[in-house]
Amino acid sequence: MSVHARHIVTMTALALAAAMLGGCSSINERMGPMVADTIPAWAGGLPKDAPPRKGTPEYDAYMKEQERKRLEPAPSNANASAPAPASGLNPVH
Repeated sequence: MSVHARHIVTMTALALAAAMLGGCSSINERMGPMVADTIPAWAGGLPKDAPPRKGTPEYDAYMKEQERKRLEPAPSNANASAPAPASGLNPVH
């Protein structure tokens, strides 16, 4: 069985493609969140009011602020039990 140059080139190309595909998966794991954060909101990126990513110092500060807001007593509103008036609708008698 003879090995032709065509077989060597084909095997080399397949091995190179496999190595590149494996490299993409490990690079994308690290670069994916970074690239997604830099896409502007108008192009489908994160909105301005999105919470920070988990594992960052900003996330820890955000969670502390959310916990503080959660434990804060609700503001007492005298009109809270009254139904909200319907705007623009005339009552039918």
